[in-house]
Parts: sequence; structure tokens; C-alpha cells
Amino acid sequence: MLILYFRMNVSILKGISFGFTSSIITALGMMVGIYVSTGSQIAVIGSIFLIAVADSLSDSLGIHISEESDKTKPHSQVWESTFATFLSKFFLTCTFLIPIFFLSLQDAIIAGSIWGIIILSALSYFIAKTKKENPAQVIGEHLLIATIVIIASYFIGVWVAATFN
Repeated sequence: MLILYFRMNVSILKGISFGFTSSIITALGMMVGIYVSTGSQIAVIGSIFLIAVADSLSDSLGIHISEESDKTKPHSQVWESTFATFLSKFFLTCTFLIPIFFLSLQDAIIAGSIWGIIILSALSYFIAKTKKENPAQVIGEHLLIATIVIIASYFIGVWVAATFN
């Protein structure tokens, strides 16, 4: 897998890296926040499907416009980043549904969190290796940011439940 990572087209790599990171952070934040605020399995499932479709399309458009603003980028590379972002975010986000179908909602949130941490750590490791940086430092930095998002989502969910229930 590491060899494949190094040989990938830069535009595709950019799209996959962005799509995976956005998928993990958004899915975990939404799962935790909605679980804490509603305790509803259907609400968590619905939010994951919405992220998989709407947020993947939104992020793809964002990458597309960002890449298009770089006058040096050929149009083909712009589209490679666009499609890589959409496909990677869509499919990885859908994997967060799997534990929900087989576990209790609380256990599924824990399993999804572990899954997200594993994928984010692996991605961070590969990024660190390509940049010849310390993997532990890069992984730690990325996991710290993910943890902040999850904690913030938890407290927002608690606040929403307390305020609107």
C-alpha cells in the first residue's frame, strides 16, 4: 500500500487525502453530536448518508474551485482532484454505517471512533513518510485536532439536548 501511495498522481493523492480526512472528522463529529443530542439510531444513520452524499459533493466542489484557481493546473488535474475527493469521502463515510447495522448505537459510535482513528493515523503516517517528517508528531497533531472536533461535537450535542428537549 505504501508503494501505491508514493506512485499516485499528486492530484489524486490530494483528493484522497482531503476526502479521507474530511470524511473522518465530519462523520465522527456528526455521529457523536447526534448520538448525544438524540440517542436516535435513525438520526445517526441519516446524518451519515447525508454526509456521504451532500458533504462529499460540497467538498468536491470546494476542491474543484480551489484547484481551478491555480492557473498552473491543467484542467485534467483539477478534475482528478475533484473525483478523488468525492469518491474517497463518499466511500469512507459509508464505512461508518457498518458498525451501526451490527452493534448497539453506543458500541457503534465507539467502533466508528476507533475505525476513524486507525484510518487517520495511517493516512498521517503516509503523509509524514512522504514529507520525511516524524510520523509520531504528524499523527499526534492530526489526532489532537480530531479529538478537539469530537469533544466539541459532544458538548454541542449535550447543549442541544438540554436546550431543545
